[in-house]
Amino acid sequence: MKTERKLIQICLLCAVVLQAVTSAAQPVTKVAAGEYHSLFLKSDGSLWGMGVNWFGELGDGTYNKTNRPKQIVASNVTAIAAAAFHSLFLKSGGSLWAMGRIYSGQLGDGTYNKTNRPKQIVAGNVTAIAAGDFNSLFLKSDGSLWAMGDNASGQLGDGTYNKTNRPEQIVASNVTAIAAGDLHNLFLKSDGSLWAMGNNDYGQLGDGSYNRTNRPEQIVVSNVTAIAARKFHSLFLKSDGSLWAMGYNYYGQLGDGTTNNINRPEQIVASGVTAIAAGYSHSLFLKSDGSLWAMGYNYYGQLGDGTTNNINRPEQIVASSPATIKSPSSF
Repeated sequence: MKTERKLIQICLLCAVVLQAVTSAAQPVTKVAAGEYHSLFLKSDGSLWGMGVNWFGELGDGTYNKTNRPKQIVASNVTAIAAAAFHSLFLKSGGSLWAMGRIYSGQLGDGTYNKTNRPKQIVAGNVTAIAAGDFNSLFLKSDGSLWAMGDNASGQLGDGTYNKTNRPEQIVASNVTAIAAGDLHNLFLKSDGSLWAMGNNDYGQLGDGSYNRTNRPEQIVVSNVTAIAARKFHSLFLKSDGSLWAMGYNYYGQLGDGTTNNINRPEQIVASGVTAIAAGYSHSLFLKSDGSLWAMGYNYYGQLGDGTTNNINRPEQIVASSPATIKSPSSF
């Protein structure tokens, strides 16, 4: 009897230890980078944050920065987005939550007050989120596009230049993907068409002009599969794996070999690109062989090529093999 009890105790202890080890070892599944803070999700649905917390953008109930990951939500988080000073996330029921700065109404809670705790904005049916510096976008399960926050350049696409602190429907249906820049926004429709609205001082909308627009404008008719936007430039992929870019190019972030701004989509890579990301003044992309490429501003070493020199051509940073190399672009 004593032996049996001891075995049960040992089994229970092993189960507790195994659970603790498994919990601690949950892999990271998603990441989001804001201006001065970072968010990530683990496979158990927990949300973690670190960095600056001036406006409560970490959502931990304080305004204290942290240089260690801190758990914000324990479970059921499915998507995350981070911008200058606010954060968004979705839960498994499709509810939208926000925290941080709200000077322009970007949290969508009907106020202009900051919050350092996650606040529910929409109860359900939200499927995708994007955070611009002072505006936010989200999609619902019916394919409708919604927006809130700053609208000084018409980036919400509602036909005005008025900010709003409540979610406002911009497009009724068929939207499949969204990307939020600083003063401009992009979205895709189910037919593969690319649409844009907002600031266009550097040609980042890609419509052939430098005029802003407060209504969604069709830029590409079909075959667009992915989009990315940041401060003053935009990137997109087509179904053939080609990479296209437009907008501000002072640091070479478009990757076309020049530093000239472009107000029309320009093909940068002909094929094989599978994912894209737009930084403040630099760009990254992945190819189908798993290699990582970069171009643009590099003063802080953000391209990862071992220098602090700006690059106006795609440069390979990580090869498809486990070895990490830097090699000149072959484009």
